[in-house]
Amino acid sequence: MAQKTKKRIIYPLAFLVAAGLLTAAGIVWYRRGAKTVQTTRVRRQDVIAVVMASGEVRPRDYVHITANAFGKITGIYVKEGDRVRKGQLLARLEAIQPAADVRGQQAELAAAETDVESGQAAVESMEANGKTAVAALARARAQLERAKRDFERAQSLHEEQLISRAAFEQAHAEHSVAVAAVEEAEARSAQAQAQLNQARAQARIAQERVRRARAVLDRVSDALTKHTIVAPIDGVVTDLPVSEGENAVVGVQNMPGSLLMTIADLSVITTEVMVDETDIAAVRLEQTAEVKVDAFPERTFSGQVTEIGNTAVIRSTGLAAAQSATSSQQAKDFKVVITLANPEANLRPGLSATAEITTATRKNVLAIPLQALTIRQQRDLDPPGGENVTEAADTPPDSDAQRQQDLEGVFVIRDSRAVFQSVQTGISGLSDIEVLSGLQEGDEIVTGSYEVLRTLKSGERVRVDNSAPGETGGQS
Repeated sequence: MAQKTKKRIIYPLAFLVAAGLLTAAGIVWYRRGAKTVQTTRVRRQDVIAVVMASGEVRPRDYVHITANAFGKITGIYVKEGDRVRKGQLLARLEAIQPAADVRGQQAELAAAETDVESGQAAVESMEANGKTAVAALARARAQLERAKRDFERAQSLHEEQLISRAAFEQAHAEHSVAVAAVEEAEARSAQAQAQLNQARAQARIAQERVRRARAVLDRVSDALTKHTIVAPIDGVVTDLPVSEGENAVVGVQNMPGSLLMTIADLSVITTEVMVDETDIAAVRLEQTAEVKVDAFPERTFSGQVTEIGNTAVIRSTGLAAAQSATSSQQAKDFKVVITLANPEANLRPGLSATAEITTATRKNVLAIPLQALTIRQQRDLDPPGGENVTEAADTPPDSDAQRQQDLEGVFVIRDSRAVFQSVQTGISGLSDIEVLSGLQEGDEIVTGSYEVLRTLKSGERVRVDNSAPGETGGQS
């Protein structure tokens, strides 16, 4: 009895073990030569296209105040961190010679203006004399006309012997005197006019002297003002590299002594980043951005693109591409300015920052991981028998040129085989890319590993293993 019971237990157990061994052997045989892959499902999600760039924090408005004149710094009336108003006195340079030039030219101008006043008075006097001479000439001409009529009447009466010869000679003499008086009056009038013209000429010379004196005074006054430094804008003194007693030097900005101080308007803070030339086409004005500043790793500042540079900048030198003869052989960037909407008061110019500019957003669209996307040529997808195992929508190309055309797609799992499926993609995010056509929601696609995806062929048998690294059967 015990023997029968033992057989009843051993035989089924042996059968199950044999069946298990046969099944395992079948699986091993089936998976012989199959590649291990990781997969995921095509799903709907939001895809956000982002352009990343690095740069530094800068105020929107800032001014580097440089020296416009040589001289020793005799006074600095602000310190770094002070808030200043436009027109406020910031510093003074030694200005002994320019001040003396201004005083000398002011005296010259005063003398020239005095000459103008004298000349104007002389003109007025000559005009009065001229009017008097004209009046005297008119009076003399009237007297001449009367003497002429009297002489003609006396001559007629003398011919008729109605007056004495003495009366006739008296009339003749009066006429001659009247003629001489007119000639004298004409000479005096001409002399007065000449004197008036001379006075007017001298007045014009004096006025020209005044204009020249004022021009010179403007020049020397401008030279004097360059020894006085005032604030060009409202803001905060963010840099003050000089001290009293040092010499201010006129020159390029980087020369010691040329840069006196920097004033920045910290009410509006921006981030200037350099965007790679391959990404600049996607950047538009008013796009939103998130900025992270290295000094504040816990904070994220929101902003908006307010300026996009039009000139490429060589990454290695920082110069404009137009200034380099070999710019076509070097990487280039474009400057993009992002105005921060919520800056902190302790954000300082020059802090390193990284910006993520959102260039496009798609809501609830089909998306796949970027690493699942791969490139194959049509000729690599046709099996030796000529049967096309690609699930592309287009018919297989016939010409060699078409067969060498690159296709973008993914490998879809079909009956334990990886079948290449060409897809049309849209925008790409940091880790996912939008799929416009070629896939359905829920399709299982190959995402790794990279080595497998690089060599995987369409229609090849695969084994899915999505276990995490370190688990049994897992693959990193």
